[in-house]
Amino acid sequence: MPSRNLNTLSKASTLRFPTTFRTIPTLLPLTQLRTVAGGPQKSQPFKIWPFLFILALGSGSYIYMVKSRVGAENHSPRTRPRNTTSGPKLEQAANMPSLPSPPHRERLSSPSKSTPTFSPDSVHVVYVLGGPGAGKGTQCANLVRDYGFKHLSAGDLLRAEQDRPGSEFGGMIKEYIADGKIVPMEVTVQLLENAIRAKLDEEGNKDKDGGSRFLIDGFPRKMDQALHFESSVCPSQFTLFFDLPQEEMQKRLLHRGETSGRSDDNEESIKKRFKTFIETSMPVVEYFEKEGKVVKVEASKGQEEVYEIVRKKFGERGFEMVGKS
Repeated sequence: MPSRNLNTLSKASTLRFPTTFRTIPTLLPLTQLRTVAGGPQKSQPFKIWPFLFILALGSGSYIYMVKSRVGAENHSPRTRPRNTTSGPKLEQAANMPSLPSPPHRERLSSPSKSTPTFSPDSVHVVYVLGGPGAGKGTQCANLVRDYGFKHLSAGDLLRAEQDRPGSEFGGMIKEYIADGKIVPMEVTVQLLENAIRAKLDEEGNKDKDGGSRFLIDGFPRKMDQALHFESSVCPSQFTLFFDLPQEEMQKRLLHRGETSGRSDDNEESIKKRFKTFIETSMPVVEYFEKEGKVVKVEASKGQEEVYEIVRKKFGERGFEMVGKS
């Protein structure tokens, strides 16, 4: 009884779908419902060629953009090549005008010379060096008196020049001295050259060879001064070096300071002056000593005894006495 009722219900009962579908029995299998609704469905394979096409198109566009940009930079007049170290470009860069150097506060005129101003055959120059208190001034006075030398002091020339009205270097000399600096060698050497020239224009004693004799006291203080003077003014005959131990030098200067009134004749200043001489002037003595152009005199003895040694040394160098005043 129940099964019959079910068959009757199955045959009589139908579902109502929209008009796009026909009347379908409710008990049809799912596969038959898909066939009735849209026909059989086929599985579609995955297509990769559209992605390959898009990738190729994008890569080509990027390469074209890069080449276009590089070409524009190479032809742009505002762009300079990075490497200009050879070829015509190097010559063009070398011919470009350089920027002007910043102005200096003061320049010194020092014309270059192929030969010294004075010949050592006619102008006989002797340097006189020694530590402070070695007795250079006393022995120079003896040589002026007995050998007809003209005495030139680099320090005296600088002090006279700074006080001379209208001096070209006076202001600069004062500034350097006030700052405790060494005056540029060009100035000192030029002053010495001017002094030698002025002395030659005056009447003075001449030696048997017709030459003039000059003692330059306290010069050269440094190697650059020595080399510059030798090459541009006159090569020296030799250097007269008065050697004195520091203890004896200090003793003499302290004794001199009791009556001289000099502010630098004190223990502290004496040590500084001796240190400066060792560091700056001794290399000059050593340089000329290697060339056999140093007359070394032990200055710790008495003045007369020292002068006797000096006279002997000068005789060995070919200098003869010309008279006494």
